[in-house]
Amino acid sequence: MSIPTIHTQRFTLRPFEVSDAQVVQSLAGIGDVALTTQNIPHPYEDGMAEAWIASHRPDWDEGKLLTLAITEDSEGVVGAMGIRINSVQRCGEIGYWVGLPFWDRGYATESARAFLEFGFGQLALNRIQARHMTRNPSSGRVLEKLGMKMEGVQRQHVLARGRFEDVAMYAILRSEYHIDR
Repeated sequence: MSIPTIHTQRFTLRPFEVSDAQVVQSLAGIGDVALTTQNIPHPYEDGMAEAWIASHRPDWDEGKLLTLAITEDSEGVVGAMGIRINSVQRCGEIGYWVGLPFWDRGYATESARAFLEFGFGQLALNRIQARHMTRNPSSGRVLEKLGMKMEGVQRQHVLARGRFEDVAMYAILRSEYHIDR
């Protein structure tokens, strides 16, 4: 099955292409961006973006993960949105990053809302969750705008860049999402 493309009012979420590797490295490689995530390495070395992009097709084919580029017509690639899929439990977990020049412009919120629609609709999930490091409250605000509810804080849950980080867990159920719309 081909990797889907999702359209929002302002953006297109599409599969990454190898030709996107340089912009991924330059956007994700900024220290301020990497420090807001658990998974982006820093420094972001040559070849890492290509390897990451190459992993998307197998992950989708195995039904484990959908990762798409957040793109805008005039800007091109501005970030990434993904959903890890547990089809047995009918649960998904979204994660994302947006390049520093594009922060506070609604890219994460609008793209994540499209992923909720896709997850509850196309993937027939019952629950979609997301986590963020508590020192990154902007991500918490994105999740709240989506109607997600904070379920708690996992103290020192991840070791990121040599430091234990508290992680806030948010989630929304299919029944809550459709009631709120």
